[in-house]
Amino acid sequence: MTEVRFYHLQRRTLEQALPKILEKVLERGWRAVVLAGSRERVDSLNQHLWTYDPASFLPHGAKRDGFAADQPVWLTDEDETPNAATVLVTVDGAESARTAEFELVCDLFDGNDHFAVQAARERWKRCKAAGFALTYWQENERGAWEKKA
Repeated sequence: MTEVRFYHLQRRTLEQALPKILEKVLERGWRAVVLAGSRERVDSLNQHLWTYDPASFLPHGAKRDGFAADQPVWLTDEDETPNAATVLVTVDGAESARTAEFELVCDLFDGNDHFAVQAARERWKRCKAAGFALTYWQENERGAWEKKA
């Protein structure tokens, strides 16, 4: 059964949280697809993941980079899995019609944006109705993730 984790970003931006989540995915030997809301966001995240930490290397690619099947992390604005990923990370409220094909889905949303929170609540309801295993994670005052539901 697919596990869907909702990550309520309050203290960190997406650009701060996403690399850390992807690092954990890769540490476990998994592959991921990051589904963004637009091609511009894909381009921005693609560039950011090369430069977010000079001491780190996070292998990834997007359509303009090619070699999709070889990329451990694939960034896209299309509902696709060209790298045989078992983990889906959604940002910008993006949704996949293929959620059930993944072992894990991480839905990252901006907790400082009222509309993003409302949209995440609706996605939670749809995922619950579909029978997925759901968890809700929120940042605490130290910036660590705490499981709240």
